[in-house]
Amino acid sequence: MDILYKSCAGIDVHQSNIVVCVLHGSLTSTRPKREEARFDTTTSGLKDCHDFLSQFEVEVVGMESTGIYWKPVWHALCQDFELILANPAHMKAIPGHKTDKKDAFWIAKLTRIGLLPKSFVPDETIQELRELTRLRKYVVEDRTREVNRIHKILQSAGIKLSTYIEDIMGTSGRNLMKLLCDEAEINATSVRQAVYTSLKKKVPDLLKALDGYFSEHHRFRLKQALRIYDHYQEEIQLLEERIDSYLTQFQEEMEILDSIPGIDRLTASVFIAEVGTDMSQFPTAGHLASWAGLCPGNNESAGKKRSTRIRPGNAYLKRCLCQSVYAARRQKSSPIAQRFCQLKSRRGPQKATIAIAHHILKLAYYLLSTHQTYQQARQKEKGRLEAS
Repeated sequence: MDILYKSCAGIDVHQSNIVVCVLHGSLTSTRPKREEARFDTTTSGLKDCHDFLSQFEVEVVGMESTGIYWKPVWHALCQDFELILANPAHMKAIPGHKTDKKDAFWIAKLTRIGLLPKSFVPDETIQELRELTRLRKYVVEDRTREVNRIHKILQSAGIKLSTYIEDIMGTSGRNLMKLLCDEAEINATSVRQAVYTSLKKKVPDLLKALDGYFSEHHRFRLKQALRIYDHYQEEIQLLEERIDSYLTQFQEEMEILDSIPGIDRLTASVFIAEVGTDMSQFPTAGHLASWAGLCPGNNESAGKKRSTRIRPGNAYLKRCLCQSVYAARRQKSSPIAQRFCQLKSRRGPQKATIAIAHHILKLAYYLLSTHQTYQQARQKEKGRLEAS
């Protein structure tokens, strides 16, 4: 195999230390010189690692993405060296040869001949935005768990509000739960003043729903759960404000993504956070779809396909795109909704959802690459068909 670098390095990353192996020699040498060292992952240790690599005029450094421990190493070296971050699943070492030094040597060997697969690492701004959008997802999930806990408290006390109110965390539901928490007198007048719109017609039913076995114990638990819920609401609001401050840099990209049926501002923000705005990072739309885990699996032997199950990929992006499919299929006049119905009748709803999510992702790739909205692209396509 061709040797691509005169001097390269492989780093085996751990929480407290890193093991570095440098291979240097001529491009025709099959037995390069080998230098090894171990450094702490403190800032001073990473500076010593930087000096060690500079000493041998290292051109490229390969490392594996071990948890989040690779990030400080990346920040310490990214200014002066070409870095390759590899998925550990794509660079399994030789069986029976498993030590830290041998791992670093194996990474360096793969880097030297260009066989270390490169992972996508966005710039600092996108990485920060990605952390915010992922944190928002976790906080929303925590809030949902707290809502479920509130439902359980009410049901255990015989309070059947969810039977008559679709969203008990809305204004009317919160007002009724406040009556329970404040030990206020519950009658037709107080209930009618607490609810709004069509719920005023359900006052007799709501009075029956509020007649339960609500004890002091239930009152304490409900107050606590509502306080936690409000805390999550405040945190989500702060996160969304922070996310919006980052998105001001990507107004054009947000408008392009928002023009696609099914994609709203939230999904667009997740797309930018996970993929970035530079589509040249992925050679084709197919590469992006494969990275996201939305391509059919390829497992064939002796002419027989064993499985077409999709790979895990980027779970955050995949989840948002599948949710966008649920929104897009309700727009009956859009081509995406029509395509979903056609696929659903042949392959079922789950496979149709993945296929349309795949289609939306490739569509977003094309629109961001050409800097045009969905409507502009459809007009061009319509004009081209009429001209032909």
